[in-house]
Amino acid sequence: MKEVDVVRSLAALAQEVRLRVFRALVVAGNDGLTPGILADQLEVAPNTLSFHLKELVHSGLISQERQGRNLIYRASFATMNELLSYLTENCCQGAACLSPAATACDCQP
Repeated sequence: MKEVDVVRSLAALAQEVRLRVFRALVVAGNDGLTPGILADQLEVAPNTLSFHLKELVHSGLISQERQGRNLIYRASFATMNELLSYLTENCCQGAACLSPAATACDCQP
């Protein structure tokens, strides 16, 4: 992962609503969530949520898919894992101090 992508991802997560949205989508897994369900779950106004979803899509941390009349948002587990790997690749002076499970998620489709 390039530094510019890391900075973009971390900047996107450095806002309370976006962090809550991302975490909700991680919990939802590959099924994802619609904006309506996210707005209800997180008690966020739809227009505010729309702005934050756009920022998360731009960062690559989430994806958007149209299914009929609905938009489905999903966490990008590949991007999340790349970010975690980047942040931990040199921990403990390069020694393997974390198990592989601590830096990866197997939820990818």
